[in-house]
Amino acid sequence: MKSSAVTNEAVKPAEPWDLRQFAKTPPMGWNSWDCFGVSVTEDEVKANADFMARHLKPFGWEYIVVDLAWYAPHAHKDTYKQPGLEQLIDKHGRLIPAPNRFPSSAGGEGFKPLADYVHSLGLKFGLHIMRGIPVQAVEQNTPILGSTSCARDIAQSEDGCFWFKSMVGINMTRDGGQAYYDSLARLYASWGVDFIKADDINSWDGDGQKDPYHTDEIEGVATAIRKAGRPMVLSLSPGAARVCNANHLRRHANMWRISFDFWDNWEALKKQFDRCRLWAPYITQGAWPDADMLPIGRIGIRGEVGEARATNFTPDEQYTLMTLWCIARSPLMFGGHLPESDALSLSQITNAEALTVNQHSANSRQLYRRGEAIAWTADVPGTNKKYLALFNLSDQALEIGVTAGELGLGTGKFTVRDLWGKVVLGNFTGHFAARLNPHGAGLYQVSP
Repeated sequence: MKSSAVTNEAVKPAEPWDLRQFAKTPPMGWNSWDCFGVSVTEDEVKANADFMARHLKPFGWEYIVVDLAWYAPHAHKDTYKQPGLEQLIDKHGRLIPAPNRFPSSAGGEGFKPLADYVHSLGLKFGLHIMRGIPVQAVEQNTPILGSTSCARDIAQSEDGCFWFKSMVGINMTRDGGQAYYDSLARLYASWGVDFIKADDINSWDGDGQKDPYHTDEIEGVATAIRKAGRPMVLSLSPGAARVCNANHLRRHANMWRISFDFWDNWEALKKQFDRCRLWAPYITQGAWPDADMLPIGRIGIRGEVGEARATNFTPDEQYTLMTLWCIARSPLMFGGHLPESDALSLSQITNAEALTVNQHSANSRQLYRRGEAIAWTADVPGTNKKYLALFNLSDQALEIGVTAGELGLGTGKFTVRDLWGKVVLGNFTGHFAARLNPHGAGLYQVSP
């Protein structure tokens, strides 16, 4: 396999960072996975960055994230899981971008030119990594930067990823284990990376397969970031994370997946309600349970699931998706190709009032579930106002409501504003109800 030296890395000592300061609100951005899968190109990344800078940045959207296999010149969705995937590494066994897909990375530049471009737009740059060390590094027994160990000394071949055959786990008890992750974080810091999505590291429960929670390597990645001298948000994938690991997750990551990969399927969306309810008590500043990406807009262009399409979610289902992610304060990572976004998606991701619920509410929680009628609420910090989300998961229209008492507002009068519609619905006494379409939702601010 090809290898290349990366020459723009600077190793500098730094005081350990507190990861919790890196994502004080749920991260908002774009990720290449839902639309381009394992074959996104530099031009496609720039096109989405350009669109975000022009249209979304004023609303808080800021991350541009390159997902899986940026180091594989010929990755294809039908073959990338097979053994023998060509991956490019440097002399220290670290993956580097494929120049045929990312031309600016040629000559050992890595992702620095692309990150610089994203930064020039006032945005932040992120990338996806797999847990462990590349099989090419093990085959070549590459030396580990900052250690006397080599790749074979730390490789844990029996702990590889079951769905991606080109990486093996790292034995963190061996000399060189932490040094390898330290070298990755220093490299990414030298490139100007602001966000790391680490995959095959959180618990996985899907497709009949179960994978463990990789405690040692989670701590290894987090420690490396703390030492690297640059703020980098840490996102853990896949899921479903288990609440028994909540304290560990909150100490070592900024966001973590609470489900396996989420796609544009109504039954999958319904399952997210219980997961969001379960994780709501563990939300804290800088540490966010992640319900996964938003598979809306134009997706599947070269993606993992299905053909090129507009999202399969109906407009009502899309409102349900966006309302749940906002009230549950999940990170918001848009999955569609932004330049081809439809009017509905654009109206939702530029609705400042709805995004404020996601970014700045407090004490988010499910208020009740009565069959297929669900109500969530959250506090408006510093006020006695409340946010309210109502959901109809049934196949028939339903009237769904709450009392002032359920909202903690006593029995007096209150005013309701429809945040999606951007209109005041009126004054109500003691009770408010909305008639919701099948699979539909409403998002409101309630003011005494």
